[in-house]
Amino acid sequence: MPPIQDLPLRDIHLPETISWFPPAIGWWFVAILIPISTYFLIALIQRLRQKTAVKAARNVLKQLQQNDSLNALEKVRELSILLRRVAVSHSPNSEIGGLTGRAWLDYLDGSLKNAEFKNGIGRCLADAPYQKELPNDVDLPALFQLAQTWLNAQHSTRSRPKKIA
Repeated sequence: MPPIQDLPLRDIHLPETISWFPPAIGWWFVAILIPISTYFLIALIQRLRQKTAVKAARNVLKQLQQNDSLNALEKVRELSILLRRVAVSHSPNSEIGGLTGRAWLDYLDGSLKNAEFKNGIGRCLADAPYQKELPNDVDLPALFQLAQTWLNAQHSTRSRPKKIA
């Protein structure tokens, strides 16, 4: 047996360090799935919030119709407030809360086929909440039906109000 010193041994070589790029396939999936799932989660939350606002508004509308302690003018005022609250919570546009008069009626008509707010019974919502007495030509059941139709249009995801110019 030859002496140990004569053996041709080399020092131990460590492998090269693993590079951080390219990452493993699992990290690529994570990098793709996080933004996609975040987008769908945000869209789902917004949709649920909008549906909840419309459902709550329907309940308030029914209560408002059946409330005998309010006179007709107070009901119109409360109806106007209710529609404005739904519009603000439903639309991403922050300018909706400040709309008045014709612009408010144009926005309300944006999700309906007919211009029933501008040209029909709904036009009283532009002026009646600010008057001392309700005009005689206001048909309250028809106005509540129009509000119900508008709420139904807000509930469907395909019919969105027009954008404000």
